[in-house]
Amino acid sequence: MLVLVAFDKFKDALDAGAACRVTADALAARHPDWKIDLCPLTDGGDEFCRTLTLAAGGRLETFDVAGPRGGRVPVPLGLVEWIALSDAARAQLDLPDLGPGATIAVVDLASASGLALLPIAERDPWRTTTRGTGELIARAVGRGAQAVVLGVGGSATNDLGAGALAALGLRFEAGGGHEVPEPSPASWPEVVRVAGTLSLPALRIACDVSNPLLGPRGATATFGPQKGLRAADLPALEAGVARMAKMLAEACGQPIGLADQPGAGAAGGAAFGLMTAAGARLVPGFELVSAWLDLPARVAAADIVITGEGRFDSTSFSGKAPGALRQLARNAGKKVLVFAGRTDGPGDESLHAISPPEMPLAEALPRTAELLAAAIARVF
Repeated sequence: MLVLVAFDKFKDALDAGAACRVTADALAARHPDWKIDLCPLTDGGDEFCRTLTLAAGGRLETFDVAGPRGGRVPVPLGLVEWIALSDAARAQLDLPDLGPGATIAVVDLASASGLALLPIAERDPWRTTTRGTGELIARAVGRGAQAVVLGVGGSATNDLGAGALAALGLRFEAGGGHEVPEPSPASWPEVVRVAGTLSLPALRIACDVSNPLLGPRGATATFGPQKGLRAADLPALEAGVARMAKMLAEACGQPIGLADQPGAGAAGGAAFGLMTAAGARLVPGFELVSAWLDLPARVAAADIVITGEGRFDSTSFSGKAPGALRQLARNAGKKVLVFAGRTDGPGDESLHAISPPEMPLAEALPRTAELLAAAIARVF
């Protein structure tokens, strides 16, 4: 019996690798003769860099960069040999032929500019910045990377990537010609001109959201409230985003129509900003992860597939890795089981909530490993 164990993170409790190891240990205790294939997942947010880099046999380096509200945070940068990637992963990235000695960098925005880095009281999209993400991309360039792959899930920001672009060399200038040092939305009224050009290696943004930049499905309306935006402030921030997007597009000689592209609203519009000023291109996040981790072949070889995350509900089928893997496994005719802190699918015997319904979240979180192991033991 071969079991593919492929979890995403249990937010605020277990990272993906730990969830996979807990499950493997619980299975081994019940069925020591079974073979287990461990495959930590990522959806482009937390652990994107670490998961993909280690899966490709690359190396991780750590740098201190600006956090979403200032200060410095230690952030991983992954460096992977181009030749180490499968043909399927290369096809997803659709990069020019980089040659056998080329290196690509893997970066996740969440580690430098992510919501999880901030306590609830400090979450404010008017003042959060992607500067640290830009600093990390600059580090990748300095390490000789011929291309950069950026995961943009889990952002704390709504700055169109302006902070990142400033860190990479774009100038956001006030009326007197002096530079606005931190172009987060709170300071945008000072900005009257964007100047400069960027020359960067090929940049690919792994993204599964389809939201445009503006409008009722745009970055601000859809994700702003999750990042601390008050309902009363939504119209003002939306207007600021529209003004800055127009200014960026004009300065970079790009069509403002990029704002309507599906995915332009990802990471508080960072996708739009990087497409406009840095020539970035979007690639489907799960399809890239699936190819990078060779998921179709690993699913085909498995007798059982086990996956899960902190909460499994209808949103798990909107670009999240466990939902996509579940569908992939079902399409292949495999038995697939989902374990999550909470599940939303009454009567579905493949879904297993590891936390008792009466257990408060504050009690369940520190016991996640214990609860997951117990649930695996019960089911198997």
